[in-house]
Amino acid sequence: MKVNKLLSVMAIASVALAACGGSDTLPDDAFGGPGGGGFGNGGAGASTSGVGSGNDGGFQPLDDGVGPSGDLLDDLVVYFEFDSSEIRSDFNAMLAAHGRYLASNPNANVRLEGHADERGSREYNIGLGERRAQSVRQILLLQGASATQLSTVSYGEERPAVFGSDEESYRLNRRVELVYR
Repeated sequence: MKVNKLLSVMAIASVALAACGGSDTLPDDAFGGPGGGGFGNGGAGASTSGVGSGNDGGFQPLDDGVGPSGDLLDDLVVYFEFDSSEIRSDFNAMLAAHGRYLASNPNANVRLEGHADERGSREYNIGLGERRAQSVRQILLLQGASATQLSTVSYGEERPAVFGSDEESYRLNRRVELVYR
């Protein structure tokens, strides 16, 4: 009986710690610095590279030197419509390029970080972020990436790219970021 209680307490503690994961410090641009008001690199490896490189965004991408580079490979963010996990056609070429890169570089790994805007419950947005990350994962697999190269995580509404409750903020927060490791 004591063992079951101990295991229950340990399980609850590990879930709580996992939910609080990430860095305990914010990057310099977290509150409107050079990154334009977003989380910049998210403090946990997320990157806004690709935001503002022709697809949609309004602030400059960060170049952290990790991952592939070159035209379509410089874009690392896929944006979504409201309450949707369907890949927009304007991201097909970008995802095809990343899939080919992963297929030809078997040691490369990428984490797909799903995000949502602040509308909806936290639980719903976690699920929506996961569905978005899985949509991107499926496209990369179809393009030749290996399942072992891809991992997914959903942050829901918890790590916005930009702060605000307007349509532009919502649009920039509905995304999946490709984070090469």
